[in-house]
Amino acid sequence: MPTNLPTWLTREYPFTPRTFVTPRGARMSYLDEGPRVERAVVMLHGNPTWSFYYRHLVQALAGQCRCVVPDHIGMGLSEKPQDYAYTLATRIADVEALLESLGIQQVDLLVHDWGGAIGFGLAGRMPARVGRIGILNTAAFPLDRIPARIAVCKAPGVGPLLVRGLNGFAGPATWMAMHRRRLTRQEKRAYLFPYDTWEHRVAVSAFVRDIPMHPQHPSWATLVETQRGLEQFRDRPITIVWGGRDFCFNDLFLAQWRQIFPAADITRLADAGHYVLEDAREDVVPQLVTFFTRSRA
Repeated sequence: MPTNLPTWLTREYPFTPRTFVTPRGARMSYLDEGPRVERAVVMLHGNPTWSFYYRHLVQALAGQCRCVVPDHIGMGLSEKPQDYAYTLATRIADVEALLESLGIQQVDLLVHDWGGAIGFGLAGRMPARVGRIGILNTAAFPLDRIPARIAVCKAPGVGPLLVRGLNGFAGPATWMAMHRRRLTRQEKRAYLFPYDTWEHRVAVSAFVRDIPMHPQHPSWATLVETQRGLEQFRDRPITIVWGGRDFCFNDLFLAQWRQIFPAADITRLADAGHYVLEDAREDVVPQLVTFFTRSRA
């Protein structure tokens, strides 16, 4: 784990990350910004992003809300063990343990990408403690299909070579996940900063391999259990902000979320990509600040 971040990165990411040791003994980096109260907005990233993805929202919210933003093990500034159990169940357990260690009693949830499965898996373990929920281009249910470019990254042999050897997942994401605008040079540099070697890309590769596409997959049962628990949150305030130009989580996923949460407030940004919070932050950040700072319904 980096102890002293480079100056160029701290200009984009002006926080002091903290460290938590997970039940399996790995060091997790996380942000804990804002007032030290028992209610927090918990923001969960997916692959290949890290807490950097939420930086503008944290800065906008921390004056009013406690913001807890972990880097999943192997991702971002967290430790990157080569032999960790990089599975959905372990990631859920890691975040749950972090929140318990911080004394968080009430959780407002914001999820993106594979953070959706992790976040709703977590919520299913503590439903009475979950309040507001924000959903950004994600899924928390089994997928019928994945893009061919991601399927290749899952393939035995060639997948790790592409993802770990050639940075063929995190690298292309810096332009494929954007549509309204391009990342600046420094933003792109920051997204790739944690994934600079074969060893440091271990979890990027493992995240892709952990997408369950059939019942025999080790994470299938966890994902199905997560899906079964979704409808219990229909009575919560839910906002969905969706980038309409997502190459992976397209409008078919949005349609499924509409069915699961028919009363959700939905904003579809037609020209925004997968990194919707980054791509359209001038629209999304103020909307989420308003949503999370309302009194609990």
